[in-house]
Amino acid sequence: MLAVTTLTLAANAGASAIVIESASATPPGPLSSAADYRSAVDAALLGPTHASVSVASYDNITHASLFGGSSNFALKSTISFGVSDAKAGLWQFRAGVDFGYGGALFLNGVALDAKSHDIWWDSQYTNPSQYLGATVNLGAGNHTLTIYGFEGCCDGGQQAQFMAPSGTFTSFSTSDNLISAVPEPETYAMFLTGMAMLGFMARRRNRPANISA
Repeated sequence: MLAVTTLTLAANAGASAIVIESASATPPGPLSSAADYRSAVDAALLGPTHASVSVASYDNITHASLFGGSSNFALKSTISFGVSDAKAGLWQFRAGVDFGYGGALFLNGVALDAKSHDIWWDSQYTNPSQYLGATVNLGAGNHTLTIYGFEGCCDGGQQAQFMAPSGTFTSFSTSDNLISAVPEPETYAMFLTGMAMLGFMARRRNRPANISA
């Protein structure tokens, strides 16, 4: 079983993965920077109402559909994805959110955007003040996009998208064709451990039994 799990993890190491976390909360005070939002949301997620869920697609999701409740919550979305050599270059990101108290966008731990006013995406990107976005030069490898924010009331739909070089905006999902070019070293180690265990178990099964006279 461990070996099968290891093989599965290795096979999926480069696929996009989306984890969304929530907790009942309001901002502890005025938040003006991306770092403020990250600290405040992470602190809220340490509380007893913390919940987490993985989703297959980040396309017009709502807090109510994932966790129940539509007001006074902190939200953190972590999107892990890979970039191949062929897709390295200038990437664009945009996160349509409904954060009444504002929010922030990070890539690999580096702040890309932050807005402290009421952000209401409302299923359109015509007004840059109503979504989080950035353009970044990305190299091949594994990357993590993180979205932080606080909603006060009325929980609208949310979406997170990317546009690779010479591509079009696409919502992050488990079928968005973003394959990692550089699996993590620990993934290789787990894969090799699983293969070794498979070999050991096969040898034990095939070893002839000793027959006593």
